[in-house]
Amino acid sequence: MASSVGLPLFSPTVSPPPSSIPLPRRWKIPTVRATVSSQPLVAAAPDDLVASILSKVKGTDGGIALSSDGHKEVSNVADQLAGYCVDEPVKSPLIFGEWDVVYCSRPTSPGGGYRSVIGRLIFKTSEMVQALEAPDIVRNKVTFSILGVLNGEVSLKGKLIVLDSKWVQVIFEPPVLKVGPLEFPYGLQSEVKLQITYIDEKIRLGVGSKGSLFVFLRRG
Repeated sequence: MASSVGLPLFSPTVSPPPSSIPLPRRWKIPTVRATVSSQPLVAAAPDDLVASILSKVKGTDGGIALSSDGHKEVSNVADQLAGYCVDEPVKSPLIFGEWDVVYCSRPTSPGGGYRSVIGRLIFKTSEMVQALEAPDIVRNKVTFSILGVLNGEVSLKGKLIVLDSKWVQVIFEPPVLKVGPLEFPYGLQSEVKLQITYIDEKIRLGVGSKGSLFVFLRRG
């Protein structure tokens, strides 16, 4: 009897060659990484600090109209600018020229009695100017009007003496008072010491021996 060969219930699946096997696509879930910046705060540039200090003293009558907090803000900016001062500011040619005294932490310092509470009732200050002429001449001038009627000025001429890399001393001759057509010297010789804490093409900062902070703005 002939034997029968049983057929498999399932035919074997014919697979394509390995090289042609299509691989399933893998979907990638994008990863989002959050980072916290560790960069330090960037200090203000000198130009920004110069603009800041000038804006704080503008329209304050040389500092008279500022509150105590306002004076502190000016002092804070001045301290930051001091960090950008050249090594030997007394040797810089930038110190020479004409400067407006636009601020003093003790507002009576630049004009003396003319800037005191009583003095301001009589003398209205229009400008306070300091001129430094090479090699060693200093000229200070305070211009005012008396009761808004009569114009006058007080001027001082002094000799600049360099004490070290930042400090200078100025020895002034007796001041000269000019009121209308009259002009005459009065008072005595005087002297001041000033530390230059910052200087550039636009402003100059100085601190007196008694701690007064001055801000000078170059004229022109």
